[in-house]
Amino acid sequence: MDSEEAVAALDSRQTLRGLATAGAQVREAVALATEGGIDRVAGGERPRSVLVASLGGSAVVCDVLDLLAEPGSPVPVSTRRNVPLPGWVGPLDLVIAVSLSGRAAGPLALAAEAARRGAALLTVGAAESPLADVCARARGVHIDIGRERASSRTALWSLLAPVLLGAGRLGLVHVDERVLYDTADRLDEVAEACRPSSESFVNPAKVLATDLADGVPVILGDGPLTGVAALRAASMLARTARVPATTGELPDDAAQVVACLDGPFTTAFSGVAGAGGSGDAGGSGGSGWSGPGRGAGEVDIFADPYLDAPASPRLSLLMLRDAPVEPPTRESDEALRLADTVADAAREAGARVSEVVAQPGEPVTRLAGLMATTDFAATYLALGLGLDPGVSPHVADLADRTGRTGRG
Repeated sequence: MDSEEAVAALDSRQTLRGLATAGAQVREAVALATEGGIDRVAGGERPRSVLVASLGGSAVVCDVLDLLAEPGSPVPVSTRRNVPLPGWVGPLDLVIAVSLSGRAAGPLALAAEAARRGAALLTVGAAESPLADVCARARGVHIDIGRERASSRTALWSLLAPVLLGAGRLGLVHVDERVLYDTADRLDEVAEACRPSSESFVNPAKVLATDLADGVPVILGDGPLTGVAALRAASMLARTARVPATTGELPDDAAQVVACLDGPFTTAFSGVAGAGGSGDAGGSGGSGWSGPGRGAGEVDIFADPYLDAPASPRLSLLMLRDAPVEPPTRESDEALRLADTVADAAREAGARVSEVVAQPGEPVTRLAGLMATTDFAATYLALGLGLDPGVSPHVADLADRTGRTGRG
């Protein structure tokens, strides 16, 4: 990961460069949204309800708007990944459809049906695309994503920023140009810290990639905001680094995560009575069990990686934590104590625990910093494993067989 030449040779689609442009994407999106008439969304009047349609790499747009609108939106905001359009959508409602290529079947079909019913339309995607055409015929507002946007994974903010700005104009979320420019600055800060020329021991994304390289990742957010960041991280790990990950959000998923500490991917599992079947020390046979009698969290120092079978991968817990609440409240103290308890339990069970903590700021700004860090980490993990982060042969084969591009 520290060889810029090797990284450049392997990263054929310049994924790292695409991620580094996130701040610039936000600024360009604000300009393009203004030029595209974002103030005309829904005729400038608050709709009865809002439905957001996006999928694939663009699906996080739904998650973010739902998160930011939930606390105080005066109208209901719902999300939809695919057809059919709910029967209640009509002329008083707003449908937001997002697709990088403007050709994703789900958002395109939902936008077309919304136009047929007379609903207001806001679409975000490529210019001169089928989605833009549907929007134009419905006299809606279409926002272009700009040039050189090859993947929805690296063009997230070209898709998300116009939606947030439009929602802000309608009073659904507390986001305006100032908040978006602050978010762009935060994204620039993360890009600088995670640049390829920054060595592994000081680059937060490279450190995180190294922590996740040999483990089975579980990504846990300490609340709703970090829960959305966890979903994005799991998506990036799977699609970019080809590493499957499970996610959770506190407090609801605390038991689900802690239950995994008794399983085969922690050294605590070595203390299970009768592990290995026969119970003798020689019966481990590479299963990751070391027989009864060894305490939880202890590692077999006599294991020979050349003579014995490879050890089972360890559980890697990635904790995504929101910025501390100032001044603290009883609820924030309880949430902090629960997150600390889960992390401590994981360490005691032999899991590797990594943490990414959001810096203070508006909710979307804090979220942006978390997502940018894990986006870079997933990309460095792919490169460290010798994989091209922008090209998956199996995804390409799927596209050839089904005609689906997977670009959202």
